[in-house]
Amino acid sequence: MESTRAVLIDIDGVLTVSWKPLPGAVQALREIRAAGLGVALVTNTTSRTRASIAETLSGAGFEVSAQDVLTAPAVTAAHLAEHFPGARCALLNSGDIAEDLGDITLVDEDEVRPDVVVVGGAGPEFDYAALNRAFGHLQRGARLIAMHRNLYWRTDTGLQLDSGAFLLGLERAARVEAEVTGKPSPAFFAAALARLGVDADRALMVGDDIESDVLAAQRAGITGVLVRTGKYQRQTEESADGAPDHVVDSFAGLPELLGLTR
Repeated sequence: MESTRAVLIDIDGVLTVSWKPLPGAVQALREIRAAGLGVALVTNTTSRTRASIAETLSGAGFEVSAQDVLTAPAVTAAHLAEHFPGARCALLNSGDIAEDLGDITLVDEDEVRPDVVVVGGAGPEFDYAALNRAFGHLQRGARLIAMHRNLYWRTDTGLQLDSGAFLLGLERAARVEAEVTGKPSPAFFAAALARLGVDADRALMVGDDIESDVLAAQRAGITGVLVRTGKYQRQTEESADGAPDHVVDSFAGLPELLGLTR
C-alpha cells in the first residue's frame, strides 16, 4: 500500500475502549507516524472536547495533540455556521462540548423557541421530558441536525445504547429526516482529508463500525479497513451493504498491512 499518504483513525473501539489503550495500539500509531504518514483521529465522540480527548490519549501513551483530532461536534459547528448562520439551537447531548461548538447560539428552551434541534451523544440527559421537548420543537418546524447515527458503542462493561436509537424515533414521530454531520457524512471525511492535505485515493480509514466508518469512507473514495475490536460483530459485517477493502484483527496489525514492518 505504497500509495497511502495518510491514515484516518476512529478512536473508540479502535485505539481504546473506555479510553484504555487496546493491546499494541500505542506502538502501531508510533510506527505509522515514524513512517511519515499523516494522521487524523476522526471520531463521533460527543462527550469530550478535542483538547480533552488529546489530553486523555496522551496520558495513555499516544503521541497526539488536539490538532490531530476531528470530532463530530467541531464539524457540526462548522456546518451550522455555514448553513444556519445565527440560528437558535437546542442541544441534546451528554457531556460538555461547548468549547468545540464555537459561536453556535444555544438557547434556553423554556424561554426561546429554537430554530434547530441538535442531537449529540446519548446519556442520562435523553429522558422522556427531553425527547418530548425536542419532538415539540420539530413539530413546530425546527430543523433536526444529528452529530451521528450510532446505535451503540462499546465500553469495558459491554455495548451501550447511543443516540441513533432515539434519533430514529424522533424522525419517525415528527416525520422529518435529520441532517447528519459526523460519520458517515461525506462532509466529515472531506473535512479530514482537507486537514491532512491529501486526496481520497491516498488515504486509508480504520474503524470498528463497518457502516459509519468503513463503507462510508469507501463511498468517499477512501480505502476502508475494518478492525475486529470495539463494536465489531461478525453478524454485522456479514449483513452489511458492502465489504471492507481490508479486515484486520486489531489496529496493532495496521503497520503490517501498510508494509511498514518487514
